[in-house]
Amino acid sequence: MILLDQNARPVIGHRGNRAHAPENTLESLQEAVVLGVDAVEFDVQVSSDGVLLLMHDLTIDRTTSGSGAVATQTFATLRAHDAGARFTVDGGRSFPWRDRGVVIPSFDDVVEALPSTLPLIVELKTPAASAALLAAITRHGIQKRVIVAGFESASTQPLRGQGFALGASTPDVARLLWPSLLRRRIPSPWYQALCIPPTYNGVPLPISAIARAVRHARVVTHVWTVNDAVKATRLWSHGVQGIISDDPATILAARAGAAFF
Repeated sequence: MILLDQNARPVIGHRGNRAHAPENTLESLQEAVVLGVDAVEFDVQVSSDGVLLLMHDLTIDRTTSGSGAVATQTFATLRAHDAGARFTVDGGRSFPWRDRGVVIPSFDDVVEALPSTLPLIVELKTPAASAALLAAITRHGIQKRVIVAGFESASTQPLRGQGFALGASTPDVARLLWPSLLRRRIPSPWYQALCIPPTYNGVPLPISAIARAVRHARVVTHVWTVNDAVKATRLWSHGVQGIISDDPATILAARAGAAFF
């Protein structure tokens, strides 16, 4: 899988084609596929009736016409809201995706609609979704094309040894900082990938040092969220594998023109 290839430079659509379509919707993910991304990234949670669905925030207020916590509503209730209602690219002067039938998709919707070979990075937003995600991955037989990540170690702990790649948690990444800066070798970890930001709480992370350190442990590094072509090219030159972007068309163009390819 390209997402685990240390010599690859995949471009990954962050929540789909988020700069141009409502995040974590089927429409956004399909736009990213049409652009030619190597993989897509999206977030999952579970509804009150146990349906695995795509949503970043713990509430639906920011991205839909509805309100309230994901975990307290049934999937039917959540799906009744307009998931394109609040999308805007001009500060709220216009809402081009409003009333176009965009809904919150289930994980099953996404897997069944996207190309059957497309690699996926799945971000667990809550440990409550771990069991449902494991069941869904097994049901669809997609173990060989997913990386499952989560900020909390409690999200991925139950998924270890289940036959698919896992991403490091935030505490795992924190433990890499000093060994990376001191150029110490990293013992073989339980995870196969890092999905990390360029900065954390406003403090720049030593991305190149981290990428160099984990490479010896056969761990790949994917960085989010990068929408600038110059930054993406610099990260690739520093040993990063994947670029996770809201604007994958820009990053695909940067890769096509990069001198080191």
